[in-house]
Amino acid sequence: MNQELSFCRQCHCLAARKRARAITRHFEAYLRPHGLRATQFSILAALTLAGPKRMGELAGMLGLERTTLTRIAGLLEGKGWVQPQTSGDHRERPLRVTASGRRKLESAYPSWKEAQDLVPKLFDTPAAAAVGR
Repeated sequence: MNQELSFCRQCHCLAARKRARAITRHFEAYLRPHGLRATQFSILAALTLAGPKRMGELAGMLGLERTTLTRIAGLLEGKGWVQPQTSGDHRERPLRVTASGRRKLESAYPSWKEAQDLVPKLFDTPAAAAVGR
């Protein structure tokens, strides 16, 4: 049985998840001084760029589960960085970035950019590729 499971060492899914976690930790280290997590930054950026979005639409844009987005949006709303917008359909409450959220995004952007620029140097190397092997 152990010999049959040795194929897991070369599992692309496991390697991708491991790499994704490493990259997420990298970004979070740069965003932590701003009081942001990587996903929170992404939500603020998406709403700033695309404008108010319904939760389902935003979840699809970001590749998040709707329940995950709802939880994170609640945290962002509690900090005053996003707020639901009223709409004609009371079942839908598009989320929008507040002025405070935009300021938070703008203050964190240089740190995000620094992290972004380092990704190819840190994670696109033969050693980084071996992380999943």
